[in-house]
Amino acid sequence: MSSTTNLKPVQQPLTDAEEYALAVDPVRSMNIERSKAKFNVRELTYLLDGDEKTTLLKERIMEDLERDPLFKMNDIHDLTKSEVRERTIEKYRSMLHHLQSESVENFKKRMEVVSMVDPGFWTRFGVHYGLFVGALQSNASPGQLGYWFERGALGMNKFVGCFAMTELGHGSNVPGLETTATFDEASDSFVIHTPSLTATKWWIGGAAHSSTHAAVFAQLIVKGKRYGTKCFVVPLRDPATYNLLPGVNIGDIGKKMGRDGIDNGWIQFTHVRIPRGYMLQKHTKVSRTGEVKEPKLQQLTYGALLQGRVAMVVDSGNISKKALTIAIRYAAVRRQFANSKSGGVETKLLDYPIHQRRLMPLLAQTFAMLFTGSEMTLMYNNMMTRLDAAREGDPDLDEVVEVLKETHSTSAGLKAFCTWNCLSTIEQCRQSCGGHGYSAYTGLAAMYQDFAVQCTWEGDNTILTLQAGRYLISSYREAAKGKKLSPGVGYLNRLGELIGKRCPAKSPEQILDYNILLEAWQVVCANVVKAAALEFEQCLAKGMDPDDAYEECSQSRLYAAKLHSYGYLFNRFADGVSKLEGNLALVMRDVCLLYGLYTIEENAGAFLQYEYFSPAQMDFIRSQVNALCKAVRDQAIPLVDSFNLSDYVINSPLGRKDGNVYVHYFKQVNESNPQGEHPYFDKLIKPLIYREPMDDDAEDEQAGLEDSDDEDDE
Repeated sequence: MSSTTNLKPVQQPLTDAEEYALAVDPVRSMNIERSKAKFNVRELTYLLDGDEKTTLLKERIMEDLERDPLFKMNDIHDLTKSEVRERTIEKYRSMLHHLQSESVENFKKRMEVVSMVDPGFWTRFGVHYGLFVGALQSNASPGQLGYWFERGALGMNKFVGCFAMTELGHGSNVPGLETTATFDEASDSFVIHTPSLTATKWWIGGAAHSSTHAAVFAQLIVKGKRYGTKCFVVPLRDPATYNLLPGVNIGDIGKKMGRDGIDNGWIQFTHVRIPRGYMLQKHTKVSRTGEVKEPKLQQLTYGALLQGRVAMVVDSGNISKKALTIAIRYAAVRRQFANSKSGGVETKLLDYPIHQRRLMPLLAQTFAMLFTGSEMTLMYNNMMTRLDAAREGDPDLDEVVEVLKETHSTSAGLKAFCTWNCLSTIEQCRQSCGGHGYSAYTGLAAMYQDFAVQCTWEGDNTILTLQAGRYLISSYREAAKGKKLSPGVGYLNRLGELIGKRCPAKSPEQILDYNILLEAWQVVCANVVKAAALEFEQCLAKGMDPDDAYEECSQSRLYAAKLHSYGYLFNRFADGVSKLEGNLALVMRDVCLLYGLYTIEENAGAFLQYEYFSPAQMDFIRSQVNALCKAVRDQAIPLVDSFNLSDYVINSPLGRKDGNVYVHYFKQVNESNPQGEHPYFDKLIKPLIYREPMDDDAEDEQAGLEDSDDEDDE
């Protein structure tokens, strides 16, 4: 028997250099953070996705895209505009295959993932299937819908559609569009015409190079009378040659801030004739003899237009997830400065209280947007089910109209609120990564450029927020007359109870009760809505008409709508968290409390102005925000892991799941910029640094100045 049989292995001592390398190893740092999880990460992923089945589906989709050579994304930052556009069109082949082979629900999930991988392609594909086909579904009669689908609109067979609403001179003001569609009774056709430069269709995705047809929004004119903006299908190009059709003039609007995969263009029509049946007549109808029949329930036609806004609320949460995954994972391994007791080991960014203040409230806000996006989607789907079944004379028709009004205003306010928040989140994440955040390869710069458009398309954010504020004033006035309001603005039915109310907490700790925070938002929102409504009524009393009065109090209704959105998000978040159990409930309660208290702190002026909280209570709230930032920081990596985004989707070396950020970053930079012969030494640098000295033609370098020594002698 060997004399070493019973000996135990001896752990070898590490050198100082080895101990330091181990302490700062980014992979080890990430593993330590991951081991802190106090909840089942997978359970939270299932909650965010809806269920386990959806999570597995999304994981399969992420794998599909990563393995699809058409969806190669690691070189996207170095492509030219033309190359990006070509690659965008190439991706259609893959996506059309899935469109034809998957269920509608599964394909929607695929596109949700695509929106995070390649937002430019997501938009380009959505121009045809979301906007053009959506316009057909919303505005075409059943017979017309079948006709256009048979012509190739559904399968993109010799057919690519675009959505021509925006004009050079008009965007948000759709009723003010200038393009005309004049009915010619003699030929039973419409004449589509661009009467001025400002009537030029502008920003039209797909128009520049790829679309064959457009859903054109134009002023319907019949027998000299205008009937408002309607939708017409107008052929643009011959599908066989892609030559422009007579009377159609199209150009490319060129380089944009982001989403270069979309060939946005401009369109002008010069007396272009289309058959009468090319006007989509699900709602307004024009007969052969020029008789116009308009729907009695015009407002019910607006429901389908809200789909884009709801999608952007969801997309804001998804893109925020991606940005925060990059910033928080990087902060968990990036070290900066050593304190006196650390033995020379620098401190993680995530351990600095100020860095926690930068990112943890944004993480909480993202969860609030995700919970609200799910609720908003459900609200929209339920509304559309009721709208599709609504008929004139239905006993619950008034209730259906109220639901439409609430969904319209809520989606307007939330689209603006969430897209603004997401854009700010991306920029804060970029700055939190320091100098590396400025590199294109870390993904945040392009993410900002691609997302910025969300704040102005599908309705300018300020205009949409004002629309939400107008609804709040209208609801306030209806509540004052005794009308029962829909749940989202139900607090306005309790004005007598809420106005002047103070926080009932007997101790500072009681402020942390969900019910008190929910009441706090209701009290403040009731006050700011009342203030806006009273300002509106004062304007009416001065003799202003309602539209002018609304404009006069625009700042008040903008403020009211923003605070209402804060309160709405917290309400939806708190409601979702209250249904959780176990460790997940405890962790998410901290996240939800952080969102509630941080947003109160951010809007402290309103809570102090209406005296719901005292200055001392606001000081306590501020201290609790600090404490909750630290608590949420402890779970930050497990929380972003629950977003379940693969390294392919993240597409940033700083956001790698393994934490090995420097190795991946260095590798990507070198692969994208291989060393080679100097690109412009002979052409530019050599002539610059080896130029002949300039002739010195100066007669006297002193230029008449006397020698200083001579001056001293004098």
